[in-house]
Amino acid sequence: MVRRATGRTGEDGGPGGGPGGGFGGARRTAVKAARRPELRLYDLRPFDGGELEPDGDYDGLEFRESDFAGQDGGGARFLDCALTGCAVDETRLHQARVLDSVLTGLRGVGTDLAESTLRDVELVDARLGGVQMHGAVLERVLVRGGKIDYLNLRAARLKDVVFESCVLVEPDFGGARLERVEFVDCVLKGADLTGVELKDVDLRAAAELDISAGVERLAGAVISPSQLMDLAPVLAAQMGIRVEG
Repeated sequence: MVRRATGRTGEDGGPGGGPGGGFGGARRTAVKAARRPELRLYDLRPFDGGELEPDGDYDGLEFRESDFAGQDGGGARFLDCALTGCAVDETRLHQARVLDSVLTGLRGVGTDLAESTLRDVELVDARLGGVQMHGAVLERVLVRGGKIDYLNLRAARLKDVVFESCVLVEPDFGGARLERVEFVDCVLKGADLTGVELKDVDLRAAAELDISAGVERLAGAVISPSQLMDLAPVLAAQMGIRVEG
């Protein structure tokens, strides 16, 4: 197998890492761009079709249309793998490690990825609901396309993560730490930012930005002037300001 998985070095300036928003001649602040995974998987072997095993070791495998519903792969390691069209309803992957892998078209409800590690991973066109990722670590991860409902990322750590052209319904980032995270053409509905810590988080290119809680935690993020106007009522309410016409 030949593999290359290296992150791009982020640079200040330019799309996704360009100057921060501002009004008129206000000083603009550069935002560090997220480093995306770069994956090339070769010579993958087809998975034998068995069930996942706790603490299993999966290296260089292609999982295609596999049904993992209700199976237990807690603590398993997936290295240089491709998972395509797999069902993960109620699949237990607690403390799993997913490294240098591409996950395409995953579908399921109640997948348990709590305290898992995802590094150099692409998650493409997923249709998931109620995914438990509290305490997880995500580094150089691209989430592109698809829809994820009720994503639980409480107390998770995200570094160099890009959410692109996807829909996140009521994602919970409570107590999480986000560094160099970008939302590009992404819809966020009812995002909970309670207790979150943000550094170089770029929300300017989000197609929709709706924050249900924790708007006061936006320090460390960059938003556009139009997003500021949309958030003005929530910010005013948080500050106890009455706005009357």
